[in-house]
Amino acid sequence: MPADVVPIDEERFLLVIGNPDPGKVRGHDAQGLPILIDPLPPTAEALSVRERSWRDAEIESVKWLRERHRDQLDIGEQTTLTPEQFSELLTYIQALRDWPQSLDFPDSQHRPIAPAWIAEQTQ
Repeated sequence: MPADVVPIDEERFLLVIGNPDPGKVRGHDAQGLPILIDPLPPTAEALSVRERSWRDAEIESVKWLRERHRDQLDIGEQTTLTPEQFSELLTYIQALRDWPQSLDFPDSQHRPIAPAWIAEQTQ
């Protein structure tokens, strides 16, 4: 055992190591005993990565609507989306692309909002 080992009782082991509270991380107090603490807030870089990942997934999740509409037009079929819906879809996709350049990026409270009808298309 290393010289700086601090023995802990079973209760502390179970509380801190065996079954920690969700959302907490392990730290150490002044005596070197393990304790649970709140994690540090994410860095600006981590927030940016998370928001870009969300944005990329969101674009991927609606691409099929754009492609279906264009395919229906190309083969001369009745389109599922109205011209207004298609315009809203394209505007939303562009807002997603522009999201990282927004002054509010990466604050997730200011993410572009999908038109409500999109959820109905995916059910």
